[in-house]
Amino acid sequence: MNTNMGSLDRSIRFLVALLIGSAGIYFQSWWGLVAIIPLVTAFVSQCPLYTLLGISTKPLKSQKK
Repeated sequence: MNTNMGSLDRSIRFLVALLIGSAGIYFQSWWGLVAIIPLVTAFVSQCPLYTLLGISTKPLKSQKK
């Protein structure tokens, strides 16, 4: 599977997932489950929306592999 996310993008997604999940727990809302989306995409370094739009945040050097 080709990856299309750089390390900064992955770090931001982890942080966003943490914030969304924490807010869901704090407010006791099922909306906290939305945190699963940025968390999974950060773990696999692959964003389906980036693929559809032809976007990549990986450095050019590592894209050639």
